[in-house]
Amino acid sequence: MAKIDWKAKKVKLGSSIVGAFVALIIGVVLGVSWNNYAPYLGGKLSANSNVSWNELNEVYNSLITNYDGDIDKSAIIDGAKHGLVEAVGDQYTVYMDKEETSDFNSLLHGDVGAGVGIEMGLRDGYVRVLRTLPDNPAREAGVLAGDVIYKVDNEEVYTWSTEDIANKLRGAAGTEVELTVARDGEEKTFNLTRETINNVSAYVDYKKNNTAVVTITRFDNDTGTLVQSFANEILNKGTQKLILDLRGNGGGYVSAARDLLSLWLDGDKVLIQKSKFSAVDDITYALRNKALFANLKTIVLVNGNTASASEIVAGALKDYNKATIVGETTFGKGVVQSMLNLSSGTTLKVTSAHWYTPNGNTINLTGIEPDHEVINTYDDINHSRDPQMDKALEI
Repeated sequence: MAKIDWKAKKVKLGSSIVGAFVALIIGVVLGVSWNNYAPYLGGKLSANSNVSWNELNEVYNSLITNYDGDIDKSAIIDGAKHGLVEAVGDQYTVYMDKEETSDFNSLLHGDVGAGVGIEMGLRDGYVRVLRTLPDNPAREAGVLAGDVIYKVDNEEVYTWSTEDIANKLRGAAGTEVELTVARDGEEKTFNLTRETINNVSAYVDYKKNNTAVVTITRFDNDTGTLVQSFANEILNKGTQKLILDLRGNGGGYVSAARDLLSLWLDGDKVLIQKSKFSAVDDITYALRNKALFANLKTIVLVNGNTASASEIVAGALKDYNKATIVGETTFGKGVVQSMLNLSSGTTLKVTSAHWYTPNGNTINLTGIEPDHEVINTYDDINHSRDPQMDKALEI
């Protein structure tokens, strides 16, 4: 096995992306609020649009008149769009070209195609395997949690962002991909065949002692109603305790988070949204007459990959003392992304507001602290141990 010299390898990741549950290896879909973006940006751009582009034109004209080679003008324009938005300095505000927009929409709706079954995220400066999914190529081949994703098809990708690595690993079902990881300073290469996997956003399982475990992998537009659909089943089984597993959930639709919270909170405030574009806070309330779990003992499992809409759920249940939080401090993404459709199928995902828990506590950069801190190590994951779940079952 080749020994890796890491000394000369400095990582510059374009953005710090949270790992999220995936049915194949995909980057995280960070939580996005798709509703109510118009009040924040509509009619605001013209007031501050008096920008002189003379210097940019100077660079462009100097380039095309002096560069000894072919220039793809459309590529230059697209690159300028990416650079313009990136210069804002906000990791969540990004310009997506047509292909990136299509990929983003597919991932948000769980249409992930085919892959190798890995959950990954940024850890210690590198994109690492957080866990492999059961009965999928990566686990069967011996890929382990903690492995650094080093090469794909013999191309070094360790400096890439999570979603770029994901795009490299995705492909048609039945095709092969070579994955090289770094483990304990050595390279290990696996030849994997991509498989199509059904990536549901929520499912329920049952444990001993009349305990139901509801796992939410992301907040799709129908996730809340999906969980509501098996709420009666949960209660009819004589469930005494419910464990809501939000680990690795990078977020999604805020409306889905509201629908889920409505199972515990009857018309209560679940989210406060603040923006410089509005003098009045935008408050989201739970639905009424849906709170079937209002008096059901609830434990919420979270970790460092629990982000955005997932943090809204954990934060609201904690504020109202409706649940005990177990695990690790969540990611801390308390910003709203508005999706603005641009020309030619491109999209601007822009931070348009910040959100707070019902008690007015900030989420951004701080996250939600657990009531009981329990760490899952890579060794735990690789040996199928789950001390966080064990603690939840114990409470």
